[in-house]
Amino acid sequence: MKPVAIPLDPHIQLSELQCPKTTSKITRMRNIPYHQAVSSLIHLATSTRPDIAFATSFVSQFNANPGWDHWEAVKRIYRYLIGTKSLTLTFRTQAQGLIGYVNADGATQEHRRAITGFAVLVDRGAILWGSRKQELVTLSTAESEYVTVTHAAKEALWLRCHIGEMFRPLMQPMTLFRDNQSAIALTHDGSYHARMKHIDICYHFIRFTVKDGSIRFLYCSSNNMVTDTLTKALPSIKAKHFA
Repeated sequence: MKPVAIPLDPHIQLSELQCPKTTSKITRMRNIPYHQAVSSLIHLATSTRPDIAFATSFVSQFNANPGWDHWEAVKRIYRYLIGTKSLTLTFRTQAQGLIGYVNADGATQEHRRAITGFAVLVDRGAILWGSRKQELVTLSTAESEYVTVTHAAKEALWLRCHIGEMFRPLMQPMTLFRDNQSAIALTHDGSYHARMKHIDICYHFIRFTVKDGSIRFLYCSSNNMVTDTLTKALPSIKAKHFA
């Protein structure tokens, strides 16, 4: 396999329309180890390779009836892994604390659901990350970002408590960086009530975590939002930068 620079080509669209529908095409895919290949990628994506988390989550959506184009996308991820075998999770020698990055991609895929991406770093080394499809169809970018920060906050709170039990309680709030000012404003008050009153109350618990000092949100520009790689296929320069 010839190595490639990025796990997914942002210019190639994959959809259910490419799933096999004729008997000959279905028979052809029966001998392709699609499920086994994707399962191996999931193991890597959840343990040591956050840079392939989005790509793996994306191709796993077609497990029920994969087509040849989907199989080519899976092989591309393996070619990317061959070319990036030297990438490792590293930690800085200087203590830089516990921080997180949170991001969401708009409803650009055919299922019309946003993609949640988050990463938690200790001393600049990633220890917890995720890339997953949201369970509801949101009506605006601010809403999808708000839902994302809620899911990320739950993971951050668990990790904060876990670290406190293993070492010592964390006295300072954990910092989560966002690139959406509206979502940050929503975590403090209901200033956008007219446009957000339909959101399920379970997503508003984030306001209580901010109020009690467990978590604080700070703005981070999109150019520095490392979790972009967990929500969408990126061009080569940005993919290398965020990896």
